[in-house]
Amino acid sequence: MPLAAAAAAEIKGTLKAGAARVDITPPADAALPMSGYASRTQGFQGVHDHLYARAIVVDDGANQAAIVVADLSSIGNRLWENVSRRISAEAGIPSDSLLLAATHTHGGPSLGYLTDDPPEKLTAYTAAVEDNLVEAVKKGKAALQPARMGVGVGRANVNMNRRARLANGGWWLGYNPDGPSDKRVPVVKFDTLSGEPIAVLINYAVHGTMMSGKNLQITADLPGSTSRFVEQHYQDKIVAAWTSGAGGDQNPIYRDATWDQVKVLGQIVGEEALRVMENIKTSPRMRIRAQQAVVTCPGKQSPPGGRRRREDNRYEFIDAGPVDIRLSLVMLNNVAITAVSGEVLVGIQERLRKESPFANTMMITHANGSSGYIPADADYETVSYEIVSTRVKRGCAEGAIVNGLLDLMDRN
Repeated sequence: MPLAAAAAAEIKGTLKAGAARVDITPPADAALPMSGYASRTQGFQGVHDHLYARAIVVDDGANQAAIVVADLSSIGNRLWENVSRRISAEAGIPSDSLLLAATHTHGGPSLGYLTDDPPEKLTAYTAAVEDNLVEAVKKGKAALQPARMGVGVGRANVNMNRRARLANGGWWLGYNPDGPSDKRVPVVKFDTLSGEPIAVLINYAVHGTMMSGKNLQITADLPGSTSRFVEQHYQDKIVAAWTSGAGGDQNPIYRDATWDQVKVLGQIVGEEALRVMENIKTSPRMRIRAQQAVVTCPGKQSPPGGRRRREDNRYEFIDAGPVDIRLSLVMLNNVAITAVSGEVLVGIQERLRKESPFANTMMITHANGSSGYIPADADYETVSYEIVSTRVKRGCAEGAIVNGLLDLMDRN
């Protein structure tokens, strides 16, 4: 075998990893509208903690993939289209190998994609966010180095099902300690060959809503608190990327919280992630496979006059146009990192975990587009906020998502 061919064969199948963090905090005087609460119409009035885009780029000698997470409430379809196209062109990472997700903080600014005529400052901020997301990937790719990867799973009791039974017999937002809830904390870590940390991917199913709609300061909320705790533990020499699991029906145990409570819950999840990291066995061997698919479900909407529900747990809706849901899969060896372009309720994630052929299967939501709330079929039995808000009719999304992701796994 020629020396060049021998060298290429030696490199193929060996992991390289790189990571980067880029600040996406809006200027303090931008006065941009905030995202996440319909009742909050005024612009933000200060910055409590900074927002970031965090990127982890991996390479196996033949293929590359990137996981990018931004402290935003969602990844709109236009944002996904613009950024994925640019990353493919400028960083050479194809769209099928990109997971672009939001942490789902409700303490960030709106990007104005849903506004017909956004103000000039909002347009400028949106363009800056797109630039910074691309820059994070390019910096992560430039930092690629020989690495080792491993996976582990912890547990944190800082979330709770929020679909609560009301005194009048109906269901709405609240606290339901007996409802289904995923307490797992999947962790994927990347180290240098000498064992120094490069990056960690943390996954947890919860809303970034510790600070309520009364808050008018920019904040990454619980996701940002967790990432900061882990990064500061390593003197900011690591990128700790939080991803939201199937948290569509999961709230933090503290709501309308204080800043100290946000710090405390972030520390709880962060300390668990650190504990798991210490016990993960890593390997330099790597095989990357990535695919995406779009499934389409029948749509619905509320009738004229707004969202209506009844005390007898019935809900009236009218048919609407179909809803596209983007499914994504990045396989890192036998670690199945799945992603869904919506706010998935926990029942769908639990079914996927049970049916997946891979023991290490996680779900990242709010990724590669935005399809709104996505309940499991059984969730429609109780008419909660999520059922009223979803744009998807019952009987399609659960099977389409689970079977679609399993099909992507079968292809790999």
